[in-house]
Amino acid sequence: MDRDQTHPLRDVAQSPEATARYLSDIQRVLLDIGKNLETLAIETRVHLRETHVEGDRWYHARLRALPVEKELKNVLKSLNSLTEGLEKSAYKRRAHDETVANTARTRKEKELEKQRKKNPQQLQAAPNPAQGVHAGSGSGYGGPRSVYDLGSRESA
Repeated sequence: MDRDQTHPLRDVAQSPEATARYLSDIQRVLLDIGKNLETLAIETRVHLRETHVEGDRWYHARLRALPVEKELKNVLKSLNSLTEGLEKSAYKRRAHDETVANTARTRKEKELEKQRKKNPQQLQAAPNPAQGVHAGSGSGYGGPRSVYDLGSRESA
């Protein structure tokens, strides 16, 4: 296929919004077909179960109808899974574009994290205001270090 000739779905494939619209149109058509198939299945069931042959017992018509009913049920099940797949693929297409858009930012954050791991002293240059008054004492935490250091404190 020549690259100069554009395929009608190329523009749809390049845009997540256009892809979602296209897939929803297909889904709408399939759901309409599904409604018709459901009606067909009901009418077929009624007709086949009413078709009796001379000498039948009451359940013979039902037994003859079961394979046809089962196949129509399988077709409806396949159709439902197809429409669910269309929904899922539209969601995955949008998620793909979001992932691509966030990849550059994620890579930049990982690179900054690598730099922080290589040069940890640059992060400790600024004093932490959460340490408060005891920051200059070098103890790491403020206050007494053990139970024995509490001796000078009086109880309330």
